[in-house]
Amino acid sequence: MFQVDIITIFPEFFAGPFNFGVIRRGREGGLIDVRVHDLRDFTSDRHRTVDDRPFGGGEGMVFKPEPIFDAVEKVRRAGVIEVIVLSAGGKMFDQSEALRLSKADQMILICGRYEGVDERVTEHLATAEISIGNFILSGGEIAAAVVVDAVTRYVPGVVGKEESILRDSFSDPAAESQLVEHPHYTRPADFRGWKVPEVLISGDHEAVRRWRREAALSKTARNRPDLSAKLEKL
Repeated sequence: MFQVDIITIFPEFFAGPFNFGVIRRGREGGLIDVRVHDLRDFTSDRHRTVDDRPFGGGEGMVFKPEPIFDAVEKVRRAGVIEVIVLSAGGKMFDQSEALRLSKADQMILICGRYEGVDERVTEHLATAEISIGNFILSGGEIAAAVVVDAVTRYVPGVVGKEESILRDSFSDPAAESQLVEHPHYTRPADFRGWKVPEVLISGDHEAVRRWRREAALSKTARNRPDLSAKLEKL
């Protein structure tokens, strides 16, 4: 069973995200186990203090190292463990990282808040520091939900049709998979005068394949020029 442990000061946030879709099915099927821990439960003072002012001055508060180290050391079990700090300053999360993390036995996610966590957590406890994008969130809880969803899709049996994962955009380091997926259409073929491309209802499978590749290239260039530039170098 793939185990996920989330360390946060807002455990109630996760009452909803993991009770739907493939994560819920994975939990009910005994394929994944998601546990949420309140960081304040690992403090030792009567005020349950988890943060303090940064050395050197500056605005905001920083998560103290002691409760985080205690939390991780108490929830970790035997096997291959990934300890992840969710931070705007981390390495960009992508599909290859999701696949890598899914090969662990346990994934522990530390949800940052305020100005972040004491750097000693990142240097001496975490195995990786991850960001889900070039933007700032109020905390790591939303990022944790994103990472759990992306990673657990790779746990065998969680997604009903596992071959569909292999066709996902970015699912393989090969050049073709770095394209965003081609556009999709369904019935009706004519909606308010907007018609489905004729080739998709032609029955010509080779023509459909070619159209989808060209459409994927076009959409990648339009929406993700960074990927187009990467493809040109391959």
